[in-house]
Amino acid sequence: MTDSVNRTAPGPSVPGPPIKSETPVQEAWALIGKLFWEMRPRMIRLAAEFGLSPPQLFALRTLDPDNPISMRELASQLQCDSSNVTGLVDGLAAQGLVERRETEHDRRVRMLVITERGADVRERMQAAVLIVPPELAALSAADQQTLRDILRRALG
Repeated sequence: MTDSVNRTAPGPSVPGPPIKSETPVQEAWALIGKLFWEMRPRMIRLAAEFGLSPPQLFALRTLDPDNPISMRELASQLQCDSSNVTGLVDGLAAQGLVERRETEHDRRVRMLVITERGADVRERMQAAVLIVPPELAALSAADQQTLRDILRRALG
């Protein structure tokens, strides 16, 4: 048995009962989930600062100013139904952040193109997202590097 058997992941609580871990990797996974949950209010605030809903923030982050994609592709990348993307794109278009354009080969397909304003908002939003939360900034430089290296290996 390892020292993490039946340990409850430390830190502020998330909704629901405490998560018990039986292995170090289960505890690590629970802690990643906890960190993600604790960052949720930050992402909601960030979206609001740019006049976006959180799903619109994720949609705009997903779009690449240099590579327009179809509504269907955006839905695939966001892992949601195409019908959900219509409302997201309507909101982004209403703010002048994206445009829908017909393709030459099939006028039924709409490509999403980030406008100049959208590219500016996306760039500023990306910079804000990359501000390191205090919980991670407080780690030693060696721990930050180790965390990065482990996450790189885990994500391939």
